Amino acid sequence: MKFEIVTIFPDFFRGPLDYGIVRRAREAGIIEILLHDLRAFTTDRHKTVDDRPFGGGEGMVLKPEPLFACAESLALAPREQRLSGEAKETVVLLSPQGALFTQGMAEELAALERIVLICGRYEGVDERVAEALADREISIGDYVLSGGELGAAVMVDTITRLMPGALGNEASARQESFSAQVKAGIDGPDSTCASGGLLDYPHYTRPAEFRGMPVPEVLVNGNHDEIRRWRRRKALEKTARNRPDLLERQPLSAEDKKFLAEIVEDKIAKEKMGREATRKT
Repeated sequence: MKFEIVTIFPDFFRGPLDYGIVRRAREAGIIEILLHDLRAFTTDRHKTVDDRPFGGGEGMVLKPEPLFACAESLALAPREQRLSGEAKETVVLLSPQGALFTQGMAEELAALERIVLICGRYEGVDERVAEALADREISIGDYVLSGGELGAAVMVDTITRLMPGALGNEASARQESFSAQVKAGIDGPDSTCASGGLLDYPHYTRPAEFRGMPVPEVLVNGNHDEIRRWRRRKALEKTARNRPDLLERQPLSAEDKKFLAEIVEDKIAKEKMGREATRKT
């Protein structure tokens, strides 16, 4: 996989891309990352990459000329071939207006051979870049960053984890939260090490007791069926508490629905006990 990042701050990436799995994947030749300084594709002596928008408004907008010039220097396949899937490459514009980046999208992009990431800056990018140059706009979340560099680093890390050989244990990427492979039933809820598309279950390590807090007995008794059930229930509890929207997207088994009913009953019982305790005081 080749990542090509277009940015006005190439030095930004000296930190995020030089550690952990991304660094090891680069050293192993699994991925290649090239940085392109957008200012190198300007034609004026001030290396201007932005301008005021027509119609007025606050801030500056990235100009189309250097972005198109940069893209054209990369010898990309025609946009029609990229959009049709005939070419195993894509051009992504990092933008707050883009589609939300998800694990499923990362898995789709990991099947390509080349990804060009355009980092937006200032108040935005000339719309002609989105309309005629980029194949898709992507946002990493419903918030506004100063630029697309952080988003590009997030995407590189997420996609790299899915590349064969990048992780020491290939099953890790399949068993993580949000994995589409888990949702499809590969290493799914029957495994003791899968969250099945839900938030991850709790993890414990040694010591078995720390400051009066013991590891749950079920995790040390060696009964894999009980471990699976406990982990699944805890994943459901955490998802119901922090991301209930994920439950609407998951195919829940009869056992899952029973767990959720018990979780709701426990919550109601605890709230009742809390109210009674408050009245007594």
